[in-house]
Amino acid sequence: MPDAQTVHRRILDLYQDVLAGRMDEAMALIDPDVVDHRGGTDGDHHGRDAWRAKWERLGDGIHDLSATVEQTVASGDTSVNRYTLRGTHTGSGRSYEIGGLDMIRVRDGRVVEHWAFGDWELMRRQLS
Repeated sequence: MPDAQTVHRRILDLYQDVLAGRMDEAMALIDPDVVDHRGGTDGDHHGRDAWRAKWERLGDGIHDLSATVEQTVASGDTSVNRYTLRGTHTGSGRSYEIGGLDMIRVRDGRVVEHWAFGDWELMRRQLS
């Protein structure tokens, strides 16, 4: 079974495929009962269907979307990435660059929990 860091890295390696709508390989790394802790008014989302819907919306209104991992820390069943997220708003042509943290917990080679934090306020300011 792959460890948490290997699963996290593989999902990131498949990021461009996910953005292009080719999700099958990446979805195989997501547990059917995954809990995506989104926080805010969205709250937690449960299951693979919610995860797929999130990925289907990733590029809404944004192109040239990319994530660069700056640092990874892994311990046991958990992996954390510090990353830089970049993209360009399709309507205005304005670009953004923000930092974020992404953490997963893995069991049997699949993501069972996920947390993500980004500087969404900075993104809004850069795009306005």
